[in-house]
Amino acid sequence: MNSRQKTQTLVTLLASALGAASVLTSFVEPASAVGTRFFVLNDEGSFDGGDLSDVAIASDGTVRAGLALANAPIADATSVWASVTLSDGTVLLGTGTGGRIYKVKNGQVSIAAETGAMAVSALTLGPGGAIYAGTFPDGQIFKLTAGELDGSKKKPWVTLDKTEDVWALAYDSKKNALFAATGPDGKLFRISDAGKADVFFDSEEGHLVSVAVAPDGAVYTGSNGKGLLLRVDAPGRARVIHDFDSDDVKAIAIAKDGTLYVVANEYKGMSGLRPNRSGSGLGTSPTPPTPSQPGKGQLWRFSSDGSNAEQMIDDGKTHFVSLALDANGVPFVGTGHEGRVYSVDDNHVVRLVVDTDERQVGALDLSGPQPFVATGDPVVFHAIKGPGGADAIWTSKVLDAGLRASWGMLSWTGEGTLEIQTRSGNTDKPDDTWSAWSGAIQKPGKVQSPPARFIQVRAQWGKDAQAVLRELKVAFVTDNARALVTELKAGDSKASTGGKSVPESGSAPDKPSTSLNLSWKVDNPDNDKLRYRLFYQREGDKVWFDMLEPNEELTKTSYSWDTSGMPEGRYRVRVDASDELANPPDRVTKHRHEIGGVIVDNTAPVLSKLTLSGGRLGGSVEDRVGPIARIEFALVGKKSWFPVFPSDGIFDEATEGFSVDVSSLVPSGPHPVVVRAYDEAGNHVERTVTSGR
Repeated sequence: MNSRQKTQTLVTLLASALGAASVLTSFVEPASAVGTRFFVLNDEGSFDGGDLSDVAIASDGTVRAGLALANAPIADATSVWASVTLSDGTVLLGTGTGGRIYKVKNGQVSIAAETGAMAVSALTLGPGGAIYAGTFPDGQIFKLTAGELDGSKKKPWVTLDKTEDVWALAYDSKKNALFAATGPDGKLFRISDAGKADVFFDSEEGHLVSVAVAPDGAVYTGSNGKGLLLRVDAPGRARVIHDFDSDDVKAIAIAKDGTLYVVANEYKGMSGLRPNRSGSGLGTSPTPPTPSQPGKGQLWRFSSDGSNAEQMIDDGKTHFVSLALDANGVPFVGTGHEGRVYSVDDNHVVRLVVDTDERQVGALDLSGPQPFVATGDPVVFHAIKGPGGADAIWTSKVLDAGLRASWGMLSWTGEGTLEIQTRSGNTDKPDDTWSAWSGAIQKPGKVQSPPARFIQVRAQWGKDAQAVLRELKVAFVTDNARALVTELKAGDSKASTGGKSVPESGSAPDKPSTSLNLSWKVDNPDNDKLRYRLFYQREGDKVWFDMLEPNEELTKTSYSWDTSGMPEGRYRVRVDASDELANPPDRVTKHRHEIGGVIVDNTAPVLSKLTLSGGRLGGSVEDRVGPIARIEFALVGKKSWFPVFPSDGIFDEATEGFSVDVSSLVPSGPHPVVVRAYDEAGNHVERTVTSGR
């Protein structure tokens, strides 16, 4: 079988193995059975987050065998910028380590060429096996042959005028010309086979960072700055195909039928271009995003004429740094964060097909004689061996029951045969204190791992490479933790500040109401559904009375108490919390909390002995419950009310006398004055008195 047949076989296997796609989330599902809960994993968010070895997670909520990878670390390299694959399967990698080109053949890595630049940022192939390499920050292009890949220092073929950065290269075999997207002046160069370089298009952007030649000879290029996709049909003649309103158009790939795939990124204020010699930025090019600062990536598809823009992927968690098409024209993107590769089909089903241990996927190839994924930070060459099959293992993220839990049934749905295992422990990260992985089961059964707070599940495709996992459930019951009522309030409790601040002075009392709002806070560690019972008693009494109707089931943490038929006075109020709705009788726990000083007062105070003589206003206010909260007066017909203090200077008793000089506010001669007094419950009384002056 030749290399082309091997590649086509791999593509066919991938299409069969990956099938449709998935979305990722996990949640705890309440159960109809008392006290039982379930971890339910059935979408992209829930299946993601753990260890993904040779598996594919898709946005339609499925997990399948993905791509099995080999590992060939390149110890001397730090980053991968570009790649090409030669006809014999040799892969060349352009790196950011001293401008070296590495070659990988049959799993063996060696240095192919030294350029002396900071980085080899672009690679492409020309006719007759010619290899073109672009570098920065010296704006050079090297032309090599397969026979010259001996690891020696090479001399540049072309040095582009007033250019620092060669970001991308593409060869037009019909016109026998090499195109170079460059910076920092945003020029697209065309270089003849004789090495003559001309400016084909001079953009207004600072950098052109991607370029590709379509089957019809049109040249497409993407900019950094405004994120423009441009089509250049002739020297100096270009039109904007799409404005992505992003930071750059990082990559362009064109299928055999002319369909365009374009990567556009946002970098959260960073251009994502290149580091400087000291690592902090060179010229006008800021540093690329760091692992803690991923950008946002999009993949778009356009018709062969640049029309019909269609967004295929919109990833708000990471930017994309590499793009490749497989032999069937299916696009794959490599991320700049967490070292992942995603694919997407015509139905917009997105698949996570590779999850490496490295940070960035700098280059990938899914259609050449040696399919691969090349990563950076650190640099590792991963040859794609085929679908995951026996090596495909999905491990869930750590699932947290909140408390120590006893595990029940482990069940799953899908297709084919999977082997499922579990392990458990009491630390949020698995360590030596966790249990060993349990024996594998191939059909739903009881979890064999010991009781603990945390659990992990893993699935293996060893016996069935075509198996599909769609949903997984783990039943559990936690130890029953008692819920504690931590706070109980009656009304707005404006006077109570907990010592944190001084209450506002001079505000009007609350409006009187026969309904008293009760509310309470609860610490409920195991999140059981709780039932509450409310009681009251008169201050000084010993008997508690039910506040609720018989058989009334209260599950909210608030209640409006109707006190219209209650004798006035001071009361104590109690709330009892029980988890009886979630547990059998022998597991039920309870807790109670009570407060005093709750006032039931639905009648107004009495205002007596009211006099206004010689410029002094006097009288007495008495309430059966008290205390008196406010006394004020106003001239009849006027809107302004003036406060009056009691004779002892403080409102703190059920009876308060007052005598104040109001001569500065009440006109001389006979004049009516209205006096108003409030109790603490907001009830008030008004009386009018006329001065005798």
